Amino acid sequence: MPSSNPLPPKENALFKRILKCYEHKQYKNGLKFAKQILSNPKYCEHGETLAMKGLTLNCLGRKEEAYEHVRRGLRNDLQSHVCWHVYGLLQRSDKKYDEAIKCYRNALKWDKDNIQILRDLSLLQIQMRDLEGYKDTRYHLFMLRPTQRASWIGFAISYHLLKDHEMALKILDTFRNSPMVFYDYDHSELLLYQNMLIQESGDSEQALKHLDKNIDKICDKITVKETYGKLRLELAQYAEASKVYEQLLHINPENKMYYMKLAEAERHTTPEDTLAMLEHYEHEYPRALAPKRLQLNYATGDKFKQLVDRYLRKGLHKGVPPLFVDLRSLYKDQEKVNIIESLVLGYKDALKAHDHFSDEDKDKPREPASALLWTYYFLAQHYDYLGLTQKALDEIDVAIYHTPTLIELFVTKGRIYKHGGDVQEAYKWLDEAQGLDTADRYINSKCAKYMLRANLIKEAEETCSKFTREGVQAMENLNEMQCMWIQTEAAYAYKRLGKYGEALKKCHEVDRHFSEIIEDQFDFHTYCMRKMTLRSYVGLLRLEDVLRSHPFYFKAAKCAIEVYIRLHDHPLPDPTQTQEIDTGELLTLCLLLNLY
Repeated sequence: MPSSNPLPPKENALFKRILKCYEHKQYKNGLKFAKQILSNPKYCEHGETLAMKGLTLNCLGRKEEAYEHVRRGLRNDLQSHVCWHVYGLLQRSDKKYDEAIKCYRNALKWDKDNIQILRDLSLLQIQMRDLEGYKDTRYHLFMLRPTQRASWIGFAISYHLLKDHEMALKILDTFRNSPMVFYDYDHSELLLYQNMLIQESGDSEQALKHLDKNIDKICDKITVKETYGKLRLELAQYAEASKVYEQLLHINPENKMYYMKLAEAERHTTPEDTLAMLEHYEHEYPRALAPKRLQLNYATGDKFKQLVDRYLRKGLHKGVPPLFVDLRSLYKDQEKVNIIESLVLGYKDALKAHDHFSDEDKDKPREPASALLWTYYFLAQHYDYLGLTQKALDEIDVAIYHTPTLIELFVTKGRIYKHGGDVQEAYKWLDEAQGLDTADRYINSKCAKYMLRANLIKEAEETCSKFTREGVQAMENLNEMQCMWIQTEAAYAYKRLGKYGEALKKCHEVDRHFSEIIEDQFDFHTYCMRKMTLRSYVGLLRLEDVLRSHPFYFKAAKCAIEVYIRLHDHPLPDPTQTQEIDTGELLTLCLLLNLY
């Protein structure tokens, strides 16, 4: 619908140039053209020109002037879709999405088939998860532009998000049979998305048929095989599933999930069955670590002792720092813990005596000197995990005496003190470790974390400043980088020190990061449909829906709640009242002095 106050040809040409300048981000030129129109007394109150001038001013950061011009323009032309659309864009830039949606709906009353307004409205609706509204808008766009790929995809996704899988699949089937489809990587992704839809509808058999039919057109062969295996298992086609997972293991013998799925496909009923399967793959892929490690989960008694003995010897011989972390999941079984402890203590005694892991190995070549060091290191972590702090400290002290230049030893000693409850001593040892290698960002971060645990906030900031941007305060730079672990630790440190205002400030910074992450998804609504990364897009939407269940958010929220409850139960004294009390005490003191 044309404006209720149309411009003559000369001014209309200038108005079109304003629109072009806005699209090309030539904002200053746009303001010049707007001034030329508005300087004419006949059109000084032209609504659409005022609105576009306001939008341009908003892009230049002059927000108050922008709102003033847009509202003035709207008052002068309430029937203009341009004025309402511009007002909606202004509200959207301020993250007032509900208000922006109202503006777009008003704009559509005066121009119901405006493609740009409908697109902008659909983006806000999916952002706000107004799924019914999104479906209606995508249908409208689909009817207006049935030859565009995005129209079909957006329409199908709207039904998928509403869990109407049948309708979504019908739309995709119709689209795939149209001449718009190109057989390339985008089409491959579309087929995988369609298969995901069929699986979510619960029809595994149909999903398998769809995969069989389109296998040659799908580029991602690993995903195809994994989907085949999953569907065969769901349909109880165990022999076929076994073949699929055998092929996948040939591609990647380090993927532990493939071994577990293969055990399910072979219908193992006892741990011995799985153990035999893993032994077979250990011989087939001798360089793979996964089958050797997985055997330890299923073996017991003497068999476990034999396997873990071999595994530990190899790790200690090579000097694998995360060896204990790798085996830590076995510590749920006390029998396995006892076996590991007896073996490692035996290694320590034998290595100290004759540089071998056992007396039977005396005829073999000697172990490197580092093997004893890594044995001490393993034992320290072992005792620390079991809560035997003194024994852990004894072992790590011997290790440090053996090799006083290994950073991992100092970090572990600090961790032992932390677990023992001595945060001050823990920080000192991490500071020592950090001093050994000032270029190590991980050690630097760990040291800062331990400093915060010891309530040394200023020192932690100085430590972090070694790796933050120069010329900016460390905490400001870390806030820009959304470094939430340090902000949550700082919040708890301030809380322990009774600086409740600073603690709340850090908690609100974390909350702001999550709000920004939710807002950042806005750009992906169009990008993912254009690039056809539809499975990832649906995954992103589902992640954003549960984003605030993240541990960082939980910790910050818990800290903020505790601070607010503390302030409610024990309000901080009013500064004016405190001053009156101090004055009263001073007067009393003067009177007493005068009496004397």
